[in-house]
Amino acid sequence: MSDLQTVYSGFLAGADLALDGLGLATDGGLGTAVLLSLFTDRQAAPDDVLPAGATDRRGWWGDVVPLADGYQLGSRLWLLSREKQRPEVLERARFYAEEALTWLVTCGAAAAVRVDATNPVPGVLALAVTVTAPAAGTQTYHYQWEWMRDGV
Repeated sequence: MSDLQTVYSGFLAGADLALDGLGLATDGGLGTAVLLSLFTDRQAAPDDVLPAGATDRRGWWGDVVPLADGYQLGSRLWLLSREKQRPEVLERARFYAEEALTWLVTCGAAAAVRVDATNPVPGVLALAVTVTAPAAGTQTYHYQWEWMRDGV
């Protein structure tokens, strides 16, 4: 499996395609799959409470014709943008991230996925995603991004 490599440059810079000389780099691992799964907005469930003032349930246009029954790309992490930084919200962040990555195990690209969500400093949500691939061993990916200031 090989994808165009997408690299995460932190919550201020976001993500972009990586270059390899004058061309685009490829990713033979799961880094790009993890990144796109976490940071593409999955459509909110009918019973999800949207952030204050929001009416858009978001979602990826490609999910109109899902790859498999019930499949949706992305995560619902965007729902936490205006939440208070409390333990129960960190648990939801962990759940949303694992939900977004479940497909890696279902399709056999990973044997297991584990997510740890922390709040290392006020205003920052951090995720440590550990993916155990069937043949390639274990890789941990780290992401941090800014929580909305009024969610502190």
